[in-house]
Amino acid sequence: MNNKLAIGILGATGVVGQRFIQMLENHPWFEVAWLAASDRSEGKTYGEAVRWRLKTGIPANIAAMKVSPATPQGAPKIIFAALDAAIAAEMEPRFAEAGCAVVSNSSALRMQSDVPLVIPEVNAGHIKLIDGQAWRKKSGGYVVTNPNCSAIGLVLALAPIQQRFGLEAVMAVTMQAVSGAGYPGVASLDILGNVIPYIRNEEEKMEEETLKLLGQLNGTRVVPAAFAMSAQCNRVAVEDGHTESVSVRLKTKCQPADIIGAWNDYRSTPQELNLPSAPARPIAYMEANDRPQPRFDVDTGAGMTTSVGRLRPCGVLEWKFTILSHNTIRGAAGAAVLNAELLKAKGYLD
Repeated sequence: MNNKLAIGILGATGVVGQRFIQMLENHPWFEVAWLAASDRSEGKTYGEAVRWRLKTGIPANIAAMKVSPATPQGAPKIIFAALDAAIAAEMEPRFAEAGCAVVSNSSALRMQSDVPLVIPEVNAGHIKLIDGQAWRKKSGGYVVTNPNCSAIGLVLALAPIQQRFGLEAVMAVTMQAVSGAGYPGVASLDILGNVIPYIRNEEEKMEEETLKLLGQLNGTRVVPAAFAMSAQCNRVAVEDGHTESVSVRLKTKCQPADIIGAWNDYRSTPQELNLPSAPARPIAYMEANDRPQPRFDVDTGAGMTTSVGRLRPCGVLEWKFTILSHNTIRGAAGAAVLNAELLKAKGYLD
């Protein structure tokens, strides 16, 4: 393993599980040593079990790896979890109870008071909630989560302006890619030539998670941010990349150049620690009137940079702008990998 840490992937055959494999293929710290998926995949080689959906090929060593039972016995102590919420609610605590560090992409435990919901550039300090988890005290295991794919791009764009100017109100309307629904996801006859103005539980997740992420750690709990927050979520016929139209009202008056400067200058813990998956620029402002666009900008910063554009006055609140983030990289697998890198840098994976 060349002194790399062995990791396992729960839900390895799904779209996010595939992204984990892609992103970890040449990772300097972690190496995939164990894969688990549903019962129907157990015992097969990964190449036999998976319907690979990514543009890069399956690494040969991963294709030959046997898919293991989804139980803690024989699993590595570091687990990336890419499970449906109902399954995760049962399975992730089981792995934490067995002493595993569970780095989860699922929504199941995100709002649990002792579980950190983390974007390393925004609230790295919230990982201290791990220390209060019953699993941690009993077995050394714990759970850390990353946000919903629609919340993460929004919060990355909000964090610099909250820090400099304060937020009073946020309204966000999303145009979310079909890859966010997994595979096979949305039926083609439902989405082609269409916009679906409903994604189950998505608006609630965006609103709750945004306030937790931008809240303050107070001892053993997070005090949610106090600004008003409203989200409307739509599924659109785009393969990858969630676009969001956002309006905000700030506590402190400022000029457009001040806000753009806050975005472009923003650097935080991952950049300071030089974490392997951290983009050099977590947020990039695009000057062109018609950008960002998923077709051209979704892979900025290897898919880990949130692109922002079209800052202008808002007649209802104060300012409005457009956000784009890669939903299966920055919004899912890449977010979890970056969380694991933060955990290692802070001594939680020793």
